[in-house]
Amino acid sequence: MKINKEDSQLFRSAVDDNAPFDKDAQPSNHTQKWGIFESYDNTTIANNLLSGDVVAYKKNGTPPRMIKRMKQGKIPHPPVLDLHGQTASEACKTLAKFIYQHQNRQFIHVIHGKGHHNENKTSVLKTQVVHFLKQHPQILAFNSCPARDGGTGALFVFLKH
Repeated sequence: MKINKEDSQLFRSAVDDNAPFDKDAQPSNHTQKWGIFESYDNTTIANNLLSGDVVAYKKNGTPPRMIKRMKQGKIPHPPVLDLHGQTASEACKTLAKFIYQHQNRQFIHVIHGKGHHNENKTSVLKTQVVHFLKQHPQILAFNSCPARDGGTGALFVFLKH
């Protein structure tokens, strides 16, 4: 089967822009192209979540079976994003890029950590990630993972696609 020139150019234009995601890469002028969620309200959050708090959120109309799958950890090989070591601002930008890059997936796995390194046992990063995900238009639901997948230091996230 012979591929015509037009199809070849279309394929090449689609493939050339899809580079692997590098969380350590320096920010570039591709911000708009990556679809960063721009309308995020980054105001200070008064109520910090505790490291052991179980997190659950769903938008109306989310199928209960998807919530059950997340709670049970029955998510086959979702892409994983580890946000350890990032500031809250960096984590939100990284998470926005990750969601955009995996928008064709049903679930993603986000590891935010538990935040045991502060004296009041609150998790600033966990709180910020939860606040961010609640505002993101591609997010239908999320839930803390079972212990084997990170427990209260990680989330399974159900994406709209």
